[in-house]
Amino acid sequence: MERLMGGPARTPRGGRPRAGARWAVCLALAFGGVTTLLDWASGGLTVGRADLWALLAVVVFTILRPPRVTAGDGRLTVRGFVGVHRVHTDALAGVWQDGRIATRLVLRDVYGHRVTLDLRVLVADPLLWHELDTGARRSLERGTLRHGTEVLRLLGRHLDNTATRGILEASGLE
Repeated sequence: MERLMGGPARTPRGGRPRAGARWAVCLALAFGGVTTLLDWASGGLTVGRADLWALLAVVVFTILRPPRVTAGDGRLTVRGFVGVHRVHTDALAGVWQDGRIATRLVLRDVYGHRVTLDLRVLVADPLLWHELDTGARRSLERGTLRHGTEVLRLLGRHLDNTATRGILEASGLE
């Protein structure tokens, strides 16, 4: 009940965001390890250069780390490499779908804030979709949402179908 009444923000708990973070860690460690090993094999490895390779591995991790998405209190927040972007879901002005292969959702509110969100995040955590959908319905009731109602309807249908398929596969019925 607390979630419906504007409870605390939540972070996705699906497997894909954690898998993306693990992948970023693995690539960063591989980069740091290979560059240090090659530098050592060439005979030029020093403490300063090892520190440089470690720092570059941290930079690789920072760039590859998937954004952290939270929702609650009528807001959707995306913390990524560039910074923190926040949009008021209960005051949305428009919703657009961007891209055909790597599909993203672009949300803009009446205050001029803009968020770009990977759709896989919504698939991984249906409660984030619920927060977004609830806010979008409020925006529609208030008359602020002028673009993207069809995009949200189709997205909701797609997410429902994906969840249904997952339940059927997990139960062994499909």
